[in-house]
Amino acid sequence: MGTGADSSLARRLERLLLGAKRDYSAGHERPLGGYLAAMAGFGTYTAAWAAAVRLRGRPLPDRPGPWDVVLAAVATFRLSRLLSKASVTSPLRAPFTRYVGPQGPAELHEEARADDGRYAVGELVTCPFCLSVWVAATLTGGQLLWPRATRTAMGALTALAGADALQLAYAALADKATEGE
Repeated sequence: MGTGADSSLARRLERLLLGAKRDYSAGHERPLGGYLAAMAGFGTYTAAWAAAVRLRGRPLPDRPGPWDVVLAAVATFRLSRLLSKASVTSPLRAPFTRYVGPQGPAELHEEARADDGRYAVGELVTCPFCLSVWVAATLTGGQLLWPRATRTAMGALTALAGADALQLAYAALADKATEGE
């Protein structure tokens, strides 16, 4: 098979992909290549965790216990928000985002940078829902390799989420109590 046939196949594949992107985007700029790279990165990341677990020879549990699921859910929620919205973690997001303004207590509203191919990463790091997939994978891998240390860290994150809820509830009650003053 010559390079002419390879070149023709490559051109047809490129036209097909560009047409699919154009049809999907409906006139809007969508960073499908960046999303594809993020998906490939996530696949590689989870494969690395799976390989580490396999190399370590740790058996997989039959199923996670209900308490582990609750602990992981609350810890994933808190760590995802900490990484994607907290003021203190903004230096991690700064290369991929632009500051817009405050958004809730100790949180920021940032937008993904539309330049230099950083948009897809900017969307990922400012979206707690998107980031939670990576955080959940990390905590799951941690539970399989270092269960005691990971549960301790998840317990701390869960306590932080509880403390945040109490702070917000206290602030709302204090506002309500002093409304007429």
